[in-house]
Amino acid sequence: MSNRKAPFSTLSLIQELSNAPGVSGFEDEVLQVGRKYAQEIASIQEDSLRNLYFYRKANTGDKPVIMLDAHSDEVGFMVQAIKPNGTLQFITMGGWTDSSIPAHSVLVRNSEGKYIRGVVSAKPVHFMTAEELSRPISVSQMTIDVGSTSYQETVERYKIQVAAPVVPDVACTYDQENELLMGKAFDCRLGCASVIETLWALEGEKLAADVVGTFAAQEETGVRGSKVTANRVKPDLCIIFEGSPADDTFTPDYAIQTAIKRGPMLRHIDQGMITNPRFIRYALDLCRQLGIPVQESVRTGGSTNGASIHLSNLGVPCLVIGLPVRYIHSHHGIAAKADLEHSVALATELIKRMTPERIAGF
Repeated sequence: MSNRKAPFSTLSLIQELSNAPGVSGFEDEVLQVGRKYAQEIASIQEDSLRNLYFYRKANTGDKPVIMLDAHSDEVGFMVQAIKPNGTLQFITMGGWTDSSIPAHSVLVRNSEGKYIRGVVSAKPVHFMTAEELSRPISVSQMTIDVGSTSYQETVERYKIQVAAPVVPDVACTYDQENELLMGKAFDCRLGCASVIETLWALEGEKLAADVVGTFAAQEETGVRGSKVTANRVKPDLCIIFEGSPADDTFTPDYAIQTAIKRGPMLRHIDQGMITNPRFIRYALDLCRQLGIPVQESVRTGGSTNGASIHLSNLGVPCLVIGLPVRYIHSHHGIAAKADLEHSVALATELIKRMTPERIAGF
């Protein structure tokens, strides 16, 4: 099943979105990519929080509104202080496990907008005591080293300031033989790609609803952007695309609910939302009817922009379409291109079938 009508490759879209630096609050370059790929089919607006809105050009303004949501930010870091030796003390932005941070390359944005490469450093093993070796390292013991030798050099030569945003230094690659993507920020740049791909798939379709795509800012720091997008768009229905942590490398077979190459994952519950039972059942039935591979999950942790959107506008039926990503919230993720394609197919077919009566029935 293919509804694709876009004049560009899915791979180029994913790679540009993934490679764009955009830690929470600094999503500007991600938005530039979104504008580039959607400007032909959408009227685009931006707000002060750096949320981006894609209003389908065929919208009429007198129909129910379906919102397509994804968040544009990625997990990263921020410079907290500059030490006398020139290294950078930093904080995490979004959820990290401390053990996944050291010895990786990062990019620090300086005051001129240039990205300076650095390495997350910690005390070398040669200088650690037996006690230090026996206990886990924490972020408070790490620094970012850009090669500077003093505070003055960091500030004057490298032009790095306190509060500088920092992102993993990773380029998105594609293994064509195995159809696997590897890169950073798949949470949620795969979702951003899905929003744009869905808008293109709907191009020329006569719909019973208006469609608005959104890139919401600052999801990783408290689903902040979606509180604004929901208030602005006032959707009657919402589909949330989310890069979701895969569980297929450490979970018993019977309990796997988010495996790569098995299609999108639809979650019934997480910490922030109980999914509208009627909406998710309709989506699951449609997948089986159309032969779209799909997975179901019952989550005890995590949340998405659905947490805020489903409580907006006097209540909004929301569906989270999860794109499975291995090693999410780390420097390197692994995802299957087919899972994105099936996620877009599901969203497209859902929207094509939505009527005012069906939406009201949820």
